[in-house]
Amino acid sequence: MRIGIDLGGTKIEGVALGDDGGVLSRHRVPTPREDYDGSIRAIVDLVAHLEGVAGARGTVGVGIPGTISPATGLIKNANSTWLIGRPFAEDLARALGRPVRLANDANCFALSEATDGAAAGADVVFGVIIGTGTGGGVVVHGRVLPGANAVAGEWGHNPLPDPRDDERPGPACYCGRFGCVETFLSGPAMSRDYGAVLGGSSDPPADPPDAAEIAARADAGEPAALACLARYEERLARALGSVINLIDPDVIVLGGGLSNIARLYLNVPARWATYVFSDRVDTRLVRAMHGDASGVRGAAWLWERGAAATSGKITA
Repeated sequence: MRIGIDLGGTKIEGVALGDDGGVLSRHRVPTPREDYDGSIRAIVDLVAHLEGVAGARGTVGVGIPGTISPATGLIKNANSTWLIGRPFAEDLARALGRPVRLANDANCFALSEATDGAAAGADVVFGVIIGTGTGGGVVVHGRVLPGANAVAGEWGHNPLPDPRDDERPGPACYCGRFGCVETFLSGPAMSRDYGAVLGGSSDPPADPPDAAEIAARADAGEPAALACLARYEERLARALGSVINLIDPDVIVLGGGLSNIARLYLNVPARWATYVFSDRVDTRLVRAMHGDASGVRGAAWLWERGAAATSGKITA
């Protein structure tokens, strides 16, 4: 049995998978925000609950909103800031009394879809999360590619390729730079873009609709929403075109809230050929098969497919 844990900013989700990938047990609990020790206790209790329901002991893989620094072994780049600078892998393994494997949550998403999801059987998979933020992960021949600095797939903090005049220098990003892909392609970025155009850049609405509402308005034929989605698709095509030029994936899988916008799967590939250095583009753009469950399933599969040392294989 394989247990996967997805440590999010507001909830911790756990799943126990059988050898065939079937769900034996699934449960979620609130995340003890700003509480490092409490987060560890919550995971330990969650694992105990999953094992109690499933009636078996399992391996444990954990997806985190950050990564382990190869230089220090401590957590870095985590949205859940109370994890940063802490030996989370060692502490969790000690508390559980068994080895654990850790990976970035976007890597877990990509691994899930490459293992038994929308990209099953593909040699090279790029998994994209477009939601509150913009993350990515790379899987090659069924194995997560973390990279020498444990940041492989972090396309959201590259500059938006081929920026137009009205896209320079771009919105400020929490990473300290301007014009990152995330500042154009996240859900809040779409809302901000729509609101600025609808209300005029000098006086945008204080509370613009979210991406789902904008997509619904576009489906109803609203011109401002249609124009907003067209801009979004063009930017996504540029950003993914640069990924294709770099790693040439067989499949790009979209997850996160914005992945539910159906028109992306037709319109973005129709646009990205302009930005890909090839006579044709055979890369497929697909929606995640497992939806919101992909991250936690991928954490469980860390023990099936294995992961490189920088994903955080720790022995208690």
